[in-house]
Amino acid sequence: MANRPLSNIRVLDLSRILAGPWAAQYLADLGAEVIKVERPGVGDDARHYGAPYVKDAAGNPTSENFFHLSCNRGKMSITVDMAKPEGQEIIRKIASESDVLVENFKVGDLARYGLDYESLRKINPKLIYCSITGFGQTGPYRKRPGYDAVFQGMSGLMSVTGYPDSIPGGGPMKVGPSIVDIITGLNAVVGIVSALYNRDHNGGQGQHVELALFDSAVAALSHYVQIYLSSGTPPGRRGTQGNGGVPSQMFLCREGGLMLTAGNDKQFRCLCEAIGHPEMITDPRFKDGPTRIQHRDALSAELQEIFLQKLPEEWLPALEAAGVPSGPIYNFEQVFNDPQIKERGMKVTVKHPHNDAVDLVGNPLKFSETPITDYVAPPLLGEHTEDILARFGFDAQKQAELRSKGVI
Repeated sequence: MANRPLSNIRVLDLSRILAGPWAAQYLADLGAEVIKVERPGVGDDARHYGAPYVKDAAGNPTSENFFHLSCNRGKMSITVDMAKPEGQEIIRKIASESDVLVENFKVGDLARYGLDYESLRKINPKLIYCSITGFGQTGPYRKRPGYDAVFQGMSGLMSVTGYPDSIPGGGPMKVGPSIVDIITGLNAVVGIVSALYNRDHNGGQGQHVELALFDSAVAALSHYVQIYLSSGTPPGRRGTQGNGGVPSQMFLCREGGLMLTAGNDKQFRCLCEAIGHPEMITDPRFKDGPTRIQHRDALSAELQEIFLQKLPEEWLPALEAAGVPSGPIYNFEQVFNDPQIKERGMKVTVKHPHNDAVDLVGNPLKFSETPITDYVAPPLLGEHTEDILARFGFDAQKQAELRSKGVI
């Protein structure tokens, strides 16, 4: 396997579901050795989220489902019951020789087992301990549970997503994927890598990196939040329309649709020329960005009438030739058949214990000297328990004893 940026880093992954596992998977992609700890006989909750499942060579579904596949590649799985003293000792032993620990238990839960940051820093002062919770370690909501959809609502994301109340189907709308989990996972990676740099190059020690899904969701709203902070007026829902340059939205065509953004005056002029309506350039309602924003509805209506006259595949080449940022509205089949996605390696095929050809989504990071290659399939439950425990001093006799007690 080629050298990667984090090749000498060991990560102990105690997290479940998505935000924490996503962060640990990213670290694995970057070359870290990631040891995922799961409950004996049960595993990560994500393993039980239902179909679709990996199919074996004969086309039959197996025990491995889509959710687990999405956020656990490149890891090793061991099963440990941390509610038992022997299980706690296993985790402490691995943590004492790890660089990073990732967990997303409720606030205070791991302290009951002596596996919280304050306990583990005593045996490993260089440990980067990353905690991910719904609301954070402080504040009046710190004890509350929460899932991605809850934070999409509470953060204001749903208030600016969807169509206006004034049209049929209007109202707050959830973003399709669990985007808050993904954003929080990426924030965790940034925090962990920064803490590692501080430890290894700035003379620092280990530290506690702490994230909340609620915080991450609010921060990710970026310029939408800034509209409110700058004016006191929250932005409204506009469906596919953006809040920057106008036009920026989806337009229906004779069949299907396309998305375009003409974010400045030059792009708007190019758009008008490309669609065969140069007269719109000199229309006083559309003369510059602020004026187009003021007459957004009128401009959108006129453009929509024009785009309905042709197919997307007739419009898009002309828009591309004119330098207008635009693209088709793809389904996933079309996404992975797109030559650009193929060239960029965004679908990778790995060998899995149940099937020699399982497709996964590739990592978007491209390194010239330390490329992300040789992807490894997510592990089966407890697949590496024996090997990992042997490496940390638990011989066959001790493992047999732990297994008889249900610790592993």
